[in-house]
Amino acid sequence: MDKLSSSDRSENMRRIRSKGMRPELAVRKLVHNMGYRYRLHGKNLLGKPDLVFASRRKVIFVNGCFWHWHKDTKCKIARLPKSRLGYWKPKLSRNRERDAENLKELKRMGYACLVVWECQIAKRESLPGRITRFLGKPSVKPFPEQNNPRNRSSR
Repeated sequence: MDKLSSSDRSENMRRIRSKGMRPELAVRKLVHNMGYRYRLHGKNLLGKPDLVFASRRKVIFVNGCFWHWHKDTKCKIARLPKSRLGYWKPKLSRNRERDAENLKELKRMGYACLVVWECQIAKRESLPGRITRFLGKPSVKPFPEQNNPRNRSSR
């Protein structure tokens, strides 16, 4: 049973944003530090990909495991709520269907797509290799993490 009242739950859900969340920011920082440059939230592309590499015709989606209903059995984030299953199951199913339709259409338009799941971001050692295999050689020399000017404290 839900511990929040209906109005409290509604207010809580209303505050959840779709852009600039912690998983997306982590991937953006990683990709930028690797030397790749991108545009954010391709408004002219289906599904508004989180990162768009237009010259490479590639996009990256950073999906929240709950909202996009990650089907990996090892994922502990993607679980159905215990209350209002009649509401959540169709809603999350439709989100998954929409994601699949968007990926299919983007591929038809000539874009290669990579989906990074929220639970995969914690596996930092495997993510850079995956991104490099997907995007190819970076266009800018990557920042070594310790020499990154953004990581230096101001004097």
